[in-house]
Amino acid sequence: MTATQAIEVDGEGAAMSDEQPQRIARRPRNQFFVFRGTMSKRAQVATSITASVVVIAVWEVATRLGWINSLFLPPPSVTVETLWTMITQKHLLWNAGISTLRVWVAFALSVVMAVPIGIAMSSFRGVGAALEPIVDFIRYLPVPALVPLSIIWFGVGETTKIFLLWLGTFFQLVLLVADDMRRVPQEYVEIAYTVGARPFQMLSDVAFRAMQPSLFDNLRITLGWCWTYLIIAEIVAADNGLGFVIWAARRYMNTSEVMAGVVTIGLIGLLTDQILRLVHKRLFRYL
Repeated sequence: MTATQAIEVDGEGAAMSDEQPQRIARRPRNQFFVFRGTMSKRAQVATSITASVVVIAVWEVATRLGWINSLFLPPPSVTVETLWTMITQKHLLWNAGISTLRVWVAFALSVVMAVPIGIAMSSFRGVGAALEPIVDFIRYLPVPALVPLSIIWFGVGETTKIFLLWLGTFFQLVLLVADDMRRVPQEYVEIAYTVGARPFQMLSDVAFRAMQPSLFDNLRITLGWCWTYLIIAEIVAADNGLGFVIWAARRYMNTSEVMAGVVTIGLIGLLTDQILRLVHKRLFRYL
């Protein structure tokens, strides 16, 4: 290659390297519909609020214009008014507190039991082979079908309600924890053994710490599942709780109170989920 050709090649390479930043700079400013695009925090909050307002407005207009029978779906304004009346006159906050306590007790029991069992199923092949078919079988059983057995076993007290909430959460969480442990890269395990780690040290100091971000996300998701079984749990001879409030209102076709109870559950879930998201960001800032 002559000196002139080398200069030409270098010139073309320099031109290509100059064009690359320009191509990156030409990325569209509107990232709303870009695959894995970026949005500022302010834009995300504005989009969330706008979407919520649009949905509520469409709901209000549809019921006010008679497109939807308000007997079956009361408008948001009526739901909010009913919600305030239930808070001030019908002890809605007390019932919400009772339901929240039941959910968290059942969820805590599920976590305490499911995390070590799921880790053991994924870490030791014998444990996994013995327990996974049983867990798979039980997790497909519909919880409502087990209500009669629950009453026979535990009566109609608080134990039955906690058991039904636990039943809808525990078996799903076990498999999620096992999958989290399986996703820990094998390289981490090999490096830990190479530097002299013992099996328990590798499990507690390497594998468990590596799975914590995904485990925390799965715990947050499973907590939402636990709330979905609240109505089933609180129709079993209950005289308090949000499930009882909703079920009692259903008997008299009081749909505004039913919607108020449902909205209360949704608001509690939304607030809890946002708090857990914030905790996740604080705990795992390196992600």
